[in-house]
Amino acid sequence: MKYRNRTEIISNILNAANGGISKTKIMYKAFLSYAQIKEYLPILLENNLLALGTDGKYRTTEKGIRFLKMNEEIQELIESKSLQDDFT
Repeated sequence: MKYRNRTEIISNILNAANGGISKTKIMYKAFLSYAQIKEYLPILLENNLLALGTDGKYRTTEKGIRFLKMNEEIQELIESKSLQDDFT
């Protein structure tokens, strides 16, 4: 089993919450334990990457979507760099 770093876990949460979702469904979609969700949700809310609606559903904010896009670009750069290193 591959261990995930904090950035991967945050990305999984933000992807799961895109469009609005309950805390339990975030846990299932992002493959998190209750302890992990209790740790990460307050951090994401505090940093305005995630918002809690009046309906009790969590939604990824515009800032969260920008985070996801930047993280994806960084991962692509890392992968292309490692591919280049494999051929040299």
